[in-house]
Amino acid sequence: MTQEDRTKVWIEGRIVEAAEAKISVFDHGLLYGDGLFEGMRVYGGSVFRLDDHLRRFERGARALGIPIPGGRDGLRQIVLDTARAYGEDEAYIRLLLTRGQGALGVDPTTCVDPQRICIVTRIALYPEEKLSRGIDMVTSSYRRPAPDAVDPATKSLNYLNSVLAKREARLRGADEALILNARGAVAEASVANVFVCRDGTLMTPPSSEGALPGITRASVLEIAEGLGLETRECPLGRMDLFSADEVFLTGSGARIVPVATLDGECLGEKDKGMGPLTRRILDAFADFVLEHGTPIG
Repeated sequence: MTQEDRTKVWIEGRIVEAAEAKISVFDHGLLYGDGLFEGMRVYGGSVFRLDDHLRRFERGARALGIPIPGGRDGLRQIVLDTARAYGEDEAYIRLLLTRGQGALGVDPTTCVDPQRICIVTRIALYPEEKLSRGIDMVTSSYRRPAPDAVDPATKSLNYLNSVLAKREARLRGADEALILNARGAVAEASVANVFVCRDGTLMTPPSSEGALPGITRASVLEIAEGLGLETRECPLGRMDLFSADEVFLTGSGARIVPVATLDGECLGEKDKGMGPLTRRILDAFADFVLEHGTPIG
């Protein structure tokens, strides 16, 4: 059975196979990126921090002015029903809301029926060997838009900035892109938050620098404090990565991924693989996800 055969999709009130899931070519989510999404994980048969994800999704919909049919409770049921239909204890969930079908042209008032979609499948963002050795990252030439232009707190369907940064990284032989903001400070990776460990302190850029306030990011900060580590949300530059003991990325899709090199230079101790602090956090994360899940059964 192929990956597509296993995938389940909730669309227009029913759960279907991937090949049966279709939207109109006049949907403004397709035409203009007019909508938002949320990425979630199923760990051990439970959806990790489901209500936190739905609260963020609800805030994003309000910011875009898109009403959610059925509200948060309706979304919650859609997610759980689709995950249950998928039938696996480990999975990736992509929840989407578009403004729906409308006339050609950017005028959103022509759309009257918002479209909800939920995809449950598997995802692998990096090769398995890189998850232990560490990925290779390069600094992208693309800059993260300012928060007053495109607010990183809203996970809109317009991810072109991240797509182009990721493409640039892959063309340069790397796994991931480091994206800076207009001031040259670190914002995030193309689809993940950035963490730097130095002298026992864990640091990550604040959302004001262009970073998504990620759910996994917040979980890692909570875990680190529980381990007695000092944590700081503060502006970071490329030199902070080069001078770090360890660097790793976090995200719902990526989970926790060590970074081995930046722009061809080794980060931390050369050829040591995953650092001890990253390993401690990753081990604690494995227990944390099981304690903060909503069962799908």
